[in-house]
Amino acid sequence: MSTAFAGHMLERAVWAAESFATYDADSVGRIAQAVADAAYEASGHYAEWAVRETGMGVVADKVRKNQACSRGILEFYRGQDFVSPRVDELDKIVEIPRPAGVVLALTPTTNPVSSVYFKVLIAMLTRNAIVVAPHPRAKLSCADAAHMLSVAAVAAGAPDGIIQVVDEPTIPLMEALMSDDRTDVIVATGGSSVVRAAYSSGNPALGVGPGNVPVFVDATADVRLAAQRIVDSKAFDNSLLCTNESVLIAEDAVADGLTREMQRVGAHFLDADDVNRLREYMFPEGHLNTDVVGKDAVWIADKIGLRVTAKTRLLVAPFDVVRSEEVLAHEKLSPVIGMVRVPDAERGVRAARAVVRIAGAGHSAAIHSENSHTIMNYAALVPVLRISVNVGNSTGSAGLDTNLAPSMTIGTGFAGRSSIGDNLEPKHLLNWARVAYNSDESVRMANLSGVEIWQVPAGAVPVYPIASNAAPGSGVAVPKSVPRTIRADSPVRGSSTDADRLRAELRRIVVEELSQLNKR
Repeated sequence: MSTAFAGHMLERAVWAAESFATYDADSVGRIAQAVADAAYEASGHYAEWAVRETGMGVVADKVRKNQACSRGILEFYRGQDFVSPRVDELDKIVEIPRPAGVVLALTPTTNPVSSVYFKVLIAMLTRNAIVVAPHPRAKLSCADAAHMLSVAAVAAGAPDGIIQVVDEPTIPLMEALMSDDRTDVIVATGGSSVVRAAYSSGNPALGVGPGNVPVFVDATADVRLAAQRIVDSKAFDNSLLCTNESVLIAEDAVADGLTREMQRVGAHFLDADDVNRLREYMFPEGHLNTDVVGKDAVWIADKIGLRVTAKTRLLVAPFDVVRSEEVLAHEKLSPVIGMVRVPDAERGVRAARAVVRIAGAGHSAAIHSENSHTIMNYAALVPVLRISVNVGNSTGSAGLDTNLAPSMTIGTGFAGRSSIGDNLEPKHLLNWARVAYNSDESVRMANLSGVEIWQVPAGAVPVYPIASNAAPGSGVAVPKSVPRTIRADSPVRGSSTDADRLRAELRRIVVEELSQLNKR
């Protein structure tokens, strides 16, 4: 795919975004529901495909993520309106939602299809066009999923081109998409280099920092439940969520009992020699060996010459002190967890702070405790923006097993050098224009009852360049022209015949090719 063709994609997305921005809440809800249903029904298919293509993760866990990022997202935001104006009669302010426009979604190899599902759905809920740029190692499953969602959206009434995907991602193509003026916002999920590139593109970007989650088990914790939750969380999709626990900090009073309970549910504790071999294999020359990412515990054990049972779900590597030189205190993205013991809760908090200083500032932490003072002290002093309590952090901070917003993109705020501190939500793809009346009580606010802002064009949904969001199957004829605002520089003028549309398309391609030649 050439950079010129990328321009064609963005031009088509601009047109679709302008059309979609006129849709009313009912139409948007119908489209989002159709996309969510299609995604949900194909969850198993794409879970299997993603594991086969990337060689990472667990099919059953990817199914759960795909389901959570399809109908799960829609259910979480059920009743929330990102389309209609909001009227505050007390303060005499009217807020009008303005979609971002064209969203460029960079998706990772670790959580590929679930990230596509998630970003497409929040774009649909907020009337944005989206161009999906998948990681090259997951391009086949992601591209197929995005095409499937596009078909579902258009069939439900969305403008043609509202969901597009880069089938053959390359670095020059990504750079062209990220820096193009027609890209309104980049949503970057992936490694630090990807996020930095998004931030330096010259366009607005929503990116995230790396995780490196400490989990503290204090003397008051229910050890049996804590053990089960930690092992389940670390084994979930072979630790591919950035919210997975990285370093286990156990208070001495419960450390032995925690060890026994974790062994009972599938954890294998390494001795000193095993730990040294693990360090050498997982962190050659001090850097993570990416071969281990998303692999299961038995696979990793075999690579270091360690014999474990087939039921082993987690490798636990004890070490003495949390410090940057200890590679096992860094993020591992695999079912391997470092473990340190501390004499009391105060030292536990200090150890967690040390883990986050190494990496993961602003991201996530977990604690298993029944002591409210310890929990709040931990939350206040560990510099992260989400703290999961008595729940596995993989699904806890990601919002699957807590009431945080379910998300595949975790903001790390100021501490993590991220533009957002929340779990990414639909609200981040909107701005609100505020109509503010005179605050003087003697000045009355206008009566807005019955005022319609969005013009809903009639007719069946045609192909680009004419859009309509009439209900599918309504039988309404496509009008020869649709009243709407089109950019003055747009090459499309709403031609009424196939021949006219073809000529307009050819003109646009020629103009785009010439513009690209002039830039060289």
